[in-house]
Order: sequence, then C-alpha cells, then structure tokens
Amino acid sequence: MLFLQLVLLVVLLPGGDSEDAFQEPMSFQIILTVSFYNHSWTQNLGSAWLNELQTHSWDNKTGAFIFLWPWSRGNWTTEQLMKLEKLLYTYSIGFRQVFQDHVRHWQLEYPFQVQLAEGCKLHTGEASVGFVRIAYQGADLASFQNMTWWPSPKGGSRAQQVCKLFNQYHMTNEGLHTLFSDSCPRFLLSLLDAGKEDLQRQERPEAWLSTGPSPSPGHLLLVCHISGFHPKPVWVMWMRGEKEQQGTQRGDVLPHGDGTWYLQTSLDVKASEAADLSCRVRHSSLGGQDMVLHWEQPHSVGLVFLAVIVPLVLLAGLALWLWKCWKTHWRPQCTGFPVE
Repeated sequence: MLFLQLVLLVVLLPGGDSEDAFQEPMSFQIILTVSFYNHSWTQNLGSAWLNELQTHSWDNKTGAFIFLWPWSRGNWTTEQLMKLEKLLYTYSIGFRQVFQDHVRHWQLEYPFQVQLAEGCKLHTGEASVGFVRIAYQGADLASFQNMTWWPSPKGGSRAQQVCKLFNQYHMTNEGLHTLFSDSCPRFLLSLLDAGKEDLQRQERPEAWLSTGPSPSPGHLLLVCHISGFHPKPVWVMWMRGEKEQQGTQRGDVLPHGDGTWYLQTSLDVKASEAADLSCRVRHSSLGGQDMVLHWEQPHSVGLVFLAVIVPLVLLAGLALWLWKCWKTHWRPQCTGFPVE
C-alpha cells in the first residue's frame, strides 16, 4: 500500500505540551517531489518546512535527514530519528512505485513530476488542522480530508482514479488522520519550543535609496534597498504622500549568511515626477513605526554641496594667504602699499 508505513509514525512522534507566544499561524509540512524521466529513471527530493523556513532536507541516496538548524530535531531521540529516516525512505519508494505502476492507466506522460505535501497548521485559539495534498505537474490532483481522498475539480478523470485507489486503504487513512491531526501538531510545538530563540529573533532593517539603469529617456529607476532584517516577512512600498505607487516592483527576498534577509523594490518614474516620492518599510522589529526614506533630486543635492563646500574652500584659501603674510612679516608685499 502507498501509505501503509506512515501509520507507524504515530508511535514515533513525541508528545509535548509547550506553549509559545507565536501569534501568526504556524505550519509544518513535509514536501516530497518525485521526478519521473522514464520507466526506470526517477529522482526524489525531500524537505521539511516551518512556515517559510526550511528546517530539514533529505539525502536521496541514503535516506538520511539533514538538520539545517540546531533545534531541527525538536525533542526526538536519536533512535526515533533513525526509525523515521528508514520509514520515510521506504515510503518514498512506495509512493514512486504506485505512480510507476499506473503510468498507462492514469495516462501519465514521461517526463512528469508528482508532488506530495503533508503536514499541519496551528492557529492561536483554534484547533490544529492536518493536511495531505498531491499534485501532478504542479497542478492539484487530490487532497485528504475527513478520512477521505477527494479529487481536485481540475484533476479530471485522473484525479478520480487516484482517489478511488487511495480510498481503499482504510487502515492507512486512519493512520494519516491521526498522524497529521494529533502527532504533527505536537511535533510542531516541540520545534517552536526548541527553536524559539531563532524563530522569535528580531533584527531591525537597514534601508537606503539608489537609482538603477535608466529604463527609458527622461525616466528614473528608483531603487529602495532593505537589508539585515529578521524575521522574513516585510512590507515595502514606494509612496507619494500616503498613496501607494502601484508600479512598485518587488524583488525576491534573499538570505544573508547570518540568517537575516535582503530585499529591493524599484519604481520606474518620469524624472520630472520623482519629487515627493518616498519608500516606506514595515517590519515587526520596528515596533509599529514605519521606516520612511524620502527621495531627494540629485540636482538639489548638488546645489547644497556647492553652497556649502565652495565657500569653505574660499575661506580656507584666504586663511592660508593671510597666514603666509603674517609669517613673512612683510606688510608691503601683503598689502601692496610701499613702505617709506
């Protein structure tokens, strides 16, 4: 059976009664992607995620877990982890074999990918929710709810056939329900407790403005850089007064080596309309106070520079000339008047 071994996970996952101060919904999910190139060549990729933070990866050749954080073990024992590694490796082989055996029946065409996402979500003050979903070529195929596999409305006859087969595994479905509605939430709480120092870390962002390559004549590409922030969620928008500029282009949030993040947002604007624009940043580390950076026209900065620097240079030159005159004690040469 496809999920028979998963029933054993129920006895492997440790319990936990820890409570954390996480206010946002938290989820833990395992993602398995199987790439089918032909009837004998496949590739498995596995990972586990706490919200958008990857906590585990998986060695495809050995089936061993790769712990990406010191707290990724939660409160599991070494023995439980070794059993789980072997179980998931066996499970991945079974999952792959089911689809290999039904390539013709389900009208699957090489090469193709099948994705499996399974886990649970915790909402403050609400019961946890478990989930299992299968996708084919990135499109939803089937999901597991209330002890039953349901076809995706867009999955067509293939999704119905998959669900018909999976719904025959009554004991396995009972194990899935227990695993992701009970054991998974308890493990999620153990991760939150073990990793709370990292997960609740707050680092204020640094921000600055620059210009990028001119997109067209008479236009400016304004760029707002935000760096060194943690956690990852951040809101950044180019503004004119209190009005959001819908042309704001957001890049990818990229990681730094120290676990913080970097993001840049840009805005293509006519050079004559760049005045009064600002970049606004919202982040949990800012204590509810937005960070606002105002764009200053380059020519305005140049005028200020000239107004300040040029007089200083002239004064310095005058001071040097007077100092030379005083040093030589030759009043006629300095004043230009003859001495009688």
